[in-house]
Amino acid sequence: MIRLQGRKAVVLGGINGLLGQALVQALEAEGAVVAAAGRSQVDVTDENDLDAYFERVDPEMVFNAVAYTAVDQAEDEPAVAALLNAEVPAILGRLCQKRGILLVHYSTDFVFGCAEETPRREEDIPSPASVYGRTKLDGEQALLALGYDNLLILRTAWLFGPGKTNFVHKILGFAATRDELTVVHDQAGSPTFTPDLAAYSLDLIRHGARGLFHVTNSG
Repeated sequence: MIRLQGRKAVVLGGINGLLGQALVQALEAEGAVVAAAGRSQVDVTDENDLDAYFERVDPEMVFNAVAYTAVDQAEDEPAVAALLNAEVPAILGRLCQKRGILLVHYSTDFVFGCAEETPRREEDIPSPASVYGRTKLDGEQALLALGYDNLLILRTAWLFGPGKTNFVHKILGFAATRDELTVVHDQAGSPTFTPDLAAYSLDLIRHGARGLFHVTNSG
């Protein structure tokens, strides 16, 4: 079992991000030395800036909780979505490989384009039906193409939790003030509580897991 106490970690998106904040709290609870990185600390789109940041902080683990997640807006901003969802993971992969750092990267169920009656498995073939899904899959493939062994890719879904507005918060707010709610009913997913996802992530690290995993709450 790998101990996390005293290990240095960088959480990209750890200051304001929904998942990033949960990761910071979970890591600190385990006694890790955490650097929560936001835009004011490092430009994740600039490879030189990231390299200099890693040189200063000297992390043993990097968690990439940064992504372009505006699914509908991505259709109008494919280049911006590709920058954050595909190019940034590739940059991180190269830098972590150069320095021997564990990279934990978060992806999405949107790499699968249509709903299924049963849960998706890791070996299922992705078939994204949106710019968001395609760019997130491109990020996964860029990382896997490096052939880097010290890598975890975690696909998750429908995040909600403390620290930032999300789908669950919005629906609860609407339900408290409206007599009737109108929402789409052509999507299915597993809403995932960010503190749970953070805990699951650390469990995988403690057990030395590497590779691609699907990690969501059930139900």
